[in-house]
Amino acid sequence: MTEVNKGMGTEISNEGLEKRIKQLENVRALRELVDHFSILADKKEVWKQTELFTIDATVDSYVNGELTSSLKGTEEIGNAFEAFLANFETVYHMNGQHVVSINGNKAEGTLYCRVDLISSENGKKINNTSAVFYKDEYVYENGQWLIAKRTSTFVWNDRQELKQ
Repeated sequence: MTEVNKGMGTEISNEGLEKRIKQLENVRALRELVDHFSILADKKEVWKQTELFTIDATVDSYVNGELTSSLKGTEEIGNAFEAFLANFETVYHMNGQHVVSINGNKAEGTLYCRVDLISSENGKKINNTSAVFYKDEYVYENGQWLIAKRTSTFVWNDRQELKQ
C-alpha cells in the first residue's frame, strides 16, 4: 500500500517507512552508545565502559598528530582507562555533534566532545580541558551496537587553576 505525503509531494510505501524507522532507531541507539560511554567515564565505571566495546576492539589516541597510545582488547582498554582516570578527582564529558553512516550491521561515526579533567596539585584544583573528536567504527552484535574501533584525536588542550 502506498500513501502520498502531501506536504512533501513524495510517495512513501509501508516498507520504505519501516526501513526509515529502523534507520532512525539505529541512529538513536548509536547516539545512546557514545553518550553512555561518556557518562560511565564521568562516573569512573571503567569496567562497565568496556562492555560497550567488542572483545577485540581497538582504541588509538592522538595528541598533536602523534599516536600516544594504541590499545587492543577490552582488558587492555579497561586497565589503561582505569589508570588514566585515577589521576583525576572529577571527569566531565560534554558530547556535541554525532554523525553516523550505517551499512547493515556495521556503522561509522564521528563524535565531537569537550572533556574536563580536574586534579589536585600542590593543594590547587587544576582543570585540564580538551577538545576531542572520536572516529568510531561500530558493529551490531547480539542485539546491540558496540564500538569496534575508536580513534581519539585531541585537538587542543587548556590547563588552568580553578578559582574557588
